[in-house]
Amino acid sequence: MKGMETAMMMTKDEASERIQTLRSQISYHQKRYYDEDAPEISDAEYDRLFYELIALEQAYPELDSPDSPTKHVGGHASEKFEKITHAVRMSSLQDVFSYEELRAFFARVEETLGYAPAYSVECKIDGLSVSLEYRNGRFVRGATRGDGDVGENVTANLLTVRDIPKILPRDDIPALTVRGEVYMPHDAFEALNREREENEETLFANPRNAAAGSLRQLDPEITGKRGLSVFVFNVQSSDGISFASHTESLDLLASLGLPVIRERETLSSADDIIAYIEKIGEMRAALPYDIDGVVIKLDDLAERATLGETASTPKWAVAYKFPPEVKETKLLDIVVQVGRTGVLTPNAVLEPVRLAGTSVSRATLHNIDFIRERDIRIGDTVYVQKAGDIIPEVLRVKMADRAPDAMEYTMPEVCPSCGGAVYRDASEAATRCINPVCPAQLLRALAHFVSRDAMNIDGCGIAVLRQLREAGLIHSAADLYSLQEEPIAALDRMGKKSAQNLLRAIEASKSAGADRLIYALGIGGIGQKAAQTLAKHFGDIDALFSADRETLCQIEDIGAITADSIIGYFSNPEVRILIDRLKDAGVKTTYETAVQGSALAGKTFVLTGTLPTMTRDEMSALIEANGGKVTSSVSKKTSFVVAGAEAGSKLTKAEALGIPVLSQDELLSMLG
Repeated sequence: MKGMETAMMMTKDEASERIQTLRSQISYHQKRYYDEDAPEISDAEYDRLFYELIALEQAYPELDSPDSPTKHVGGHASEKFEKITHAVRMSSLQDVFSYEELRAFFARVEETLGYAPAYSVECKIDGLSVSLEYRNGRFVRGATRGDGDVGENVTANLLTVRDIPKILPRDDIPALTVRGEVYMPHDAFEALNREREENEETLFANPRNAAAGSLRQLDPEITGKRGLSVFVFNVQSSDGISFASHTESLDLLASLGLPVIRERETLSSADDIIAYIEKIGEMRAALPYDIDGVVIKLDDLAERATLGETASTPKWAVAYKFPPEVKETKLLDIVVQVGRTGVLTPNAVLEPVRLAGTSVSRATLHNIDFIRERDIRIGDTVYVQKAGDIIPEVLRVKMADRAPDAMEYTMPEVCPSCGGAVYRDASEAATRCINPVCPAQLLRALAHFVSRDAMNIDGCGIAVLRQLREAGLIHSAADLYSLQEEPIAALDRMGKKSAQNLLRAIEASKSAGADRLIYALGIGGIGQKAAQTLAKHFGDIDALFSADRETLCQIEDIGAITADSIIGYFSNPEVRILIDRLKDAGVKTTYETAVQGSALAGKTFVLTGTLPTMTRDEMSALIEANGGKVTSSVSKKTSFVVAGAEAGSKLTKAEALGIPVLSQDELLSMLG
């Protein structure tokens, strides 16, 4: 393996540092994928990191750890749902990425058994793994996989999935627990994303994450509208029925009305299995649901017992993962979209091409650096992929087909929506429009302005904002503070009471303070923490307005790039008009903090994990109210790390540096 060769070229110290980095990265991406249903990288990129870590741990066994993400399933049970301990562990499978690795698996199995056995070869559905429990023929409970041992009780949501029979045709089966994969068919996924796009909501990256997000809704009614389906692929435990092979068990489940995937064969020859994988690969695009590979597992259950399992995966099964599909097409144009924060994002307009089961006519080009690195030009023939079935991207140019007169692409010098000035944001390699009333970003900017962590205007969601805008009632955030009851009440599904509630929320937001207002403005690179830092330092937004670069750069956690972003934002004349209008409306532009004491003065804290009874924001506010400081990363300057459940790499680093670690209760005791 290439990963093993690279590992052996490292010194032990280099390997140790790389292992820590990989564990931190993988844990982060596991949380994004399994727990938050919002992946940031493709499956292929994740697999590359994961198997590099495996190679390093094998090359340096003294650096291995039972806490490594290679030793457990990636997900965790959310605190939002009741936790369920699985009676039978829901294991993950070892992945293979080539036919050579697959043949090596067959060889290991044959060496153990002494003969070539039969395998069940099935499509690998790309969804969310669940267990379904039946008692005396009735569906009684369902749970997500979670970390393999503990999952989430999502019974109410699973009851809305039509494919799951609520009563089996036989009542002589005292107990039956099966494992399946909840997925979202392509037509349901496309309809859901169309609806979200119309509502200015973030689109789901792929059907798998849409299915996971839908199944983990707190409101089962929402789940029921998402068109979820399920395939059952294993018997976890049973009472009253018996079978000798996996194929027999699937046939029995199908006879009970449980949905079992049709694309499966029982085969013995390695050549026949590889040929069937090729066949599935060819039919993949025509399937009405996503698959990301093929599962190959011993069919005979007694043979499985002979092979056994490792700590995290069975030795009798592997999952062959399809490589990302790459297609060739023509780049017809590059168009620029303006986002909520004013970032100008170039997108490729492509000659339509069928890719990973869908017709692709657009692909993200990210930013001008991405375009220049790949020397992408309008008219080029390009290679595109949907790695892990996420948003399509351009991989490279087919230079042999380039026209002699193809021109190098440059970003617009003015905003394509409002014609206002743009500037290059080096922190994001992005070009940004800084006009706060730019029409293209207005609705999204307003949604951010009224959000809970910003001005916290309850009842002013995206649908209401859209109506207010379409009715000509708002053209900037300042217009919210001059709204009247009667025009609001006349809007669709509003009425007098809703209008009064909205106006009360708008009035209450006036006292939010300078820190929330700075964050609400949506200045590039300024999150909640930075907004609070600026508000504390300057005390008033007018002082921030006139600050120069040198002054800003002297503030801790405010670097040169962020300083340039602030100055660029406040240099726009429209911003001065907006601030003056907000002040005239009575919006508070000063910062006040309720100091409770100085018990933590001079001490710096880092928070990690889930605290028992407080959110991190609440804990941060408490620390700061008592003179302490909260930062996001652990360093030698950190005084204490406050750790809760599922603390990650920050706790590991604190222990390595010898920094004291406190529980929530221990910190509270410091305050008396």
